[in-house]
Amino acid sequence: MTLVPIYRGLTTLLGPVVDLYLSRRVARGKEDPLRIGERMGRTRRPRRPGPLIWIHAASIGEAVSTLALIDRIAAERPAINMLVTTGTVTSAHLLETRLPTGFAWHQYVPIDRLAYVRRFLDHWRPDLALWIESELWPNLIIESHRRGIPLILLNGRMSQGSFRRWQRLPALARPMLGAFALCLAQDDLQAEKFQALGAKRVLSVGDLKLAAAPLPLDQAALDRLSGEIGGRPHWLAASTHEGEEAVVAEAHRILKQSFPDLLTVIAPRHPARGPEIAEMLVAKGLRVARRSLDERIDRACDIYLADTLGELGTFYRLCGIAYIGGSLGSNGGHNPLEAAILECAILHGPNMANAAAVAGALARASATETVRDGAGLAAAVGRLLKEPELRRRRASLALAVADRDRAVLDRVLEHIAPWLDRIESDVALRA
Repeated sequence: MTLVPIYRGLTTLLGPVVDLYLSRRVARGKEDPLRIGERMGRTRRPRRPGPLIWIHAASIGEAVSTLALIDRIAAERPAINMLVTTGTVTSAHLLETRLPTGFAWHQYVPIDRLAYVRRFLDHWRPDLALWIESELWPNLIIESHRRGIPLILLNGRMSQGSFRRWQRLPALARPMLGAFALCLAQDDLQAEKFQALGAKRVLSVGDLKLAAAPLPLDQAALDRLSGEIGGRPHWLAASTHEGEEAVVAEAHRILKQSFPDLLTVIAPRHPARGPEIAEMLVAKGLRVARRSLDERIDRACDIYLADTLGELGTFYRLCGIAYIGGSLGSNGGHNPLEAAILECAILHGPNMANAAAVAGALARASATETVRDGAGLAAAVGRLLKEPELRRRRASLALAVADRDRAVLDRVLEHIAPWLDRIESDVALRA
């Protein structure tokens, strides 16, 4: 027995609820009102002639992990077009500046309602679909499979919670995962999860994040910020989530006792939260300058709030000490390799489930330190500020881990090459 017809029926009946959900997200700034039609499968962009790969990445972390792959395909197979879908505003803004011009473009993924899915697929008619990591939408996947579109899961990862939830729905999980012609998992444990849920062909090839290119640098901004900071001790809290900024503020207050001219830089994961973060920090008696308002760093500034998109690479290079956000609460942490590649000494909280393999490798190399609260964060940052040699050693060890397995991109391309060859040959035959 399969639950697919029931799921399809429910998502069809819930159309009015979906419309209300989208309107509320627009009101909260979580959807782009000018592109909301894309969430219903509509687009103003025509489909280009020739082969098209559809790459789906849930949000900004998954999207970044695919950029090296997209660049390689664009360079090595210029006849292939690429459509990249995500579901978040931040990822859309990032991809606007990072996708190779003329080869790839972004669209918001449609809500997993059959009418929207069919409208999307009718328009784009992809020749191959590459799904990234763990966001699985049954209608999108099964409808693509029914149309004969080959599906490959790349960088497969599933949290233990998601795994348990899908285990309780085998009549939906098995036909969905069985639709993938190939699943390339991050590691052996992840491969076992996908096999247990019904994936037919699963291989463990490594984490695509290991192949990521360094985040981009704005040299002019780096020079200006370095000049404003001067010789002040400084550090970065990167990709923070709600609640973490208060912990960072506590750490800053403690550190000021030993470093009176300390500057703390906070780069929130969602820059739209800038006003509320600034209000909270000011209420705690801290002086704040916001990058989105082009406010400068003067001697009185306690916190520089980097509430902009696409500049994290500049701030990693600026600070050299980086706390990785999303790791003190339940968000599962963010990719520490972005900081490692740029030779930062790395700190993070206890929850790094979203990057467990990478965090484990960094920990085994003594390249990171785990903190649990504001006092712990202050102590860890303080040691790195007082001991430049410790900071350099940690950064060097982190870079060595980041460089260890960059061949993962070659392995991924080797495994998907037969499908890329096939769609290129089909085009040649049609010509």
